[in-house]
Amino acid sequence: MGLMQHAFAGLPGLRHWRDVQSLAYLVALPLLVAWQWHNGFVWWLYAALLFLTLGIGVIHHNHTHLRMWRGRWVNRVTDYVLTVLQGHPTFVFWPAHVGNHHRFRHGPQDLARTYQPAFGGDTNNLWGYLVHPLQAAWVLYPLFVRWLLRLRLSAPGAFRYCMGQYVLWVGSWAFFLVLDWQKALLFVIVPQLHGLHWLLATNYLQHAHADGRPLSRAQRQSPHAALNYARNFQGWVNPLLFNIGLHTAHHEHPQAHWSDLQRLHREHYQHRVAPALNEAGLLAYMGRVFVLGLVWPKARTQSLLPPQDIC
Repeated sequence: MGLMQHAFAGLPGLRHWRDVQSLAYLVALPLLVAWQWHNGFVWWLYAALLFLTLGIGVIHHNHTHLRMWRGRWVNRVTDYVLTVLQGHPTFVFWPAHVGNHHRFRHGPQDLARTYQPAFGGDTNNLWGYLVHPLQAAWVLYPLFVRWLLRLRLSAPGAFRYCMGQYVLWVGSWAFFLVLDWQKALLFVIVPQLHGLHWLLATNYLQHAHADGRPLSRAQRQSPHAALNYARNFQGWVNPLLFNIGLHTAHHEHPQAHWSDLQRLHREHYQHRVAPALNEAGLLAYMGRVFVLGLVWPKARTQSLLPPQDIC
């Protein structure tokens, strides 16, 4: 690791050497699209493409919390690159994720909280996982519109910057559809929709059946108080997807680099999370709860939120 760190430490402007992995994903995804567009569908390359769409969503998330580069303009270029690769404007993380989800931590004021009656109540099952992205988009898009309208009045330049992302996204889809609509659907649009579904459904994986009751600052800062608003995952998902499974540490240190989350989780938060919310691995969890849970009640999770707090 020391040799790799030394080799990439001099990469101009990069804030943290571990983001070489992020750059590799940003390069690999369009290369896979271009190769299959030209040479035809290859199932294992397509599987890799679908996986990379998950990685792009996490990079998008991480870049919002801690900008990848030290320079302003290279960060803005990265925003536009992520917009094209993600298939959606990058600015939406500011009102929906930072201003809403991180502010309210899955509490009653979190617009996309999983346990609200309009979403079917406090569930954790396959159907809830599949439809949560649609439910979340339904309540978050009005938030985007209100945020953009306020931005237009308070910061016209930033508003134009955000709208430019919409133009770039829609324009890229239009370009590929005109070029070859069948290839565009197969190699661009469907993978991007897959990545966007995962990005929104991750909220369900990390918070369904967790305790969304608000905590005071004193409770969060106490080294012994329980932090049960999020589920954490270990296993192979973390090194491949930038420690996205370590959600409690991320919430408590939103500007920490993703490479620090494993240490933070182990030293400060693993013991403060209920055992039911510390999972060994993501795929094992999904197989047990979403598949086996369809026929075996003992495989299902139990809510940590009292019924009277479901709202």
